[in-house]
Amino acid sequence: MKDGHGRKIDYLRISLTDRCNLRCIYCMPEEGVASMGHDRILRIEEIERIVRVATRIGIRSVRLTGGEPTVRKGLYDLIRSLSAMPDIKNVSLTTNGILLPQMAAQLKQAGLSRVNISLDTLDRAQYAQITRRDRLPDVLAGIDAALEAGLNPVKINAVTVRSLNQDYLEFAKLSIDRPLHVRFIEYMPVGASSGANGLGWGPEDVYPSEQLIADINDQAREQGLQALVPRDSGTGPVGWGPARYFAFPDAQGTVGVISPMSRHFCGDCNRLRLTADGKLRPCLFSDRELDVRAALREGGDQAVYDTFLQALGEKPEEHRDQVGTERGMSQIGG
Repeated sequence: MKDGHGRKIDYLRISLTDRCNLRCIYCMPEEGVASMGHDRILRIEEIERIVRVATRIGIRSVRLTGGEPTVRKGLYDLIRSLSAMPDIKNVSLTTNGILLPQMAAQLKQAGLSRVNISLDTLDRAQYAQITRRDRLPDVLAGIDAALEAGLNPVKINAVTVRSLNQDYLEFAKLSIDRPLHVRFIEYMPVGASSGANGLGWGPEDVYPSEQLIADINDQAREQGLQALVPRDSGTGPVGWGPARYFAFPDAQGTVGVISPMSRHFCGDCNRLRLTADGKLRPCLFSDRELDVRAALREGGDQAVYDTFLQALGEKPEEHRDQVGTERGMSQIGG
């Protein structure tokens, strides 16, 4: 089905939990956030039931997120169930990668199609600063494990925060010798985040994607590398997102940019979001939520279907540069 602006909506992002084993400085405070009560969180069987209903409005791809989805009990069973649904074509996962060394093979066996690994720096000290945890070696091992398990594609998602002064060229070079797809995501004003320096999101921290690619190319030439070249539309890694892709000549992987701030892609948005506590969000940047959990528990499948139809009708045309949302990414689903 299409929303009120003629966009085909076929992609559902599902947050499995608001809990996380990191404390990233732009996502949550050091002490974390108050966890939702057990009765507020959707049960695994409820998520399965909601997705079955969602296929009736045309949902074909599902991405599982958090918090950190690998800490959610029942993850393997959920993936098996979703991947077995005839109308679901792809099931993927966004994770910080810490638990992938132990889990990647089992995730693949359960039916997971692909994985996105959130990683904002390759410097161990800076990683500990950003996440408040010294776990970079685990994440790097998780990348290896994902490749070895045959998950394809394996994407690395790096949020670009200008004041962090990340080494973007080193990230981009990950794509040369292995089939890794590095995507740089502009820092978004979602939630009352603490920001890179504890001061909250600000436009000065947004690193526009066009400038980022130009800077990477300048640094690459200084090191004797050829510059990134644009990939034709449709030749990037399989996925459903808004990234624009580039590649070093003869590289095994790609480098992508996702530009929600400098180059809006609202006109191509194909997704809805389901929070861990069962709220359906038509737009990441909007605080509008519809209560699917109540619809399911009080009205059954038809009420869930009607809620999805309502969400399609209420999906805004664009986010209009809204700054800040009542809930942060750990609660909405990254």
